This record gives sequence, C-alpha cells and structure tokens, in this order.
Amino acid sequence: MSNQRAQEYWKANIRILLSLLSVWFIVSFGAGILFVDALDAIRFGGFKLGFWMAQQGSIFVFVVLVYAYIHLMDRLDKRFNLNSDADAKSNQENNEEKSA
Repeated sequence: MSNQRAQEYWKANIRILLSLLSVWFIVSFGAGILFVDALDAIRFGGFKLGFWMAQQGSIFVFVVLVYAYIHLMDRLDKRFNLNSDADAKSNQENNEEKSA
C-alpha cells in the first residue's frame, strides 16, 4: 500500500472512531448526566429514562457501537483492498504449499 493510500485509510479510520466516540459521549454523558432531568419525565420499563440510560442504556449503546465499528472497519478494509483473516489464512496455506 502506498504512503498516500495508507494516510487515506488512517484518516477514514480516525473519522469512524471520532464519530462513534461522539455517539458514545452523547449517550453516556449527555443522556446519563446532562439531560437526565428531562429524560426522567419519561418512563421506560417502570424506571425513569434518565436513570435507565445511565445504568443500562449506555452499556447497550456501547455494545452496539462495538459491532458498528467492526462492520464499518470491514467495509473500510474492503474499500482499500486489505486482506481479511480468511484471505490471510489462504495466502499462508499457499505459501506453505509452495515451500514444501
């Protein structure tokens, strides 16, 4: 991969990270601390929504963000034609066959 292409890849990677971290910050800090009073007017499962977001909701959102990161990075890797684990394994097997 050329130096320019590698820089484009890392810029895209940082963009993904910053966007997901922004969502995480808004949900965990915003919904759990800043907007808790406004959210407490809403009930969710018998609990005030602000309390629920601080205790459970932010954890659920974090797990979803982890899977979103995996999906987005897979798409980014495909866009830049980087080898996936399966491709790397098949390349390793081909190299072992050639050396034998």
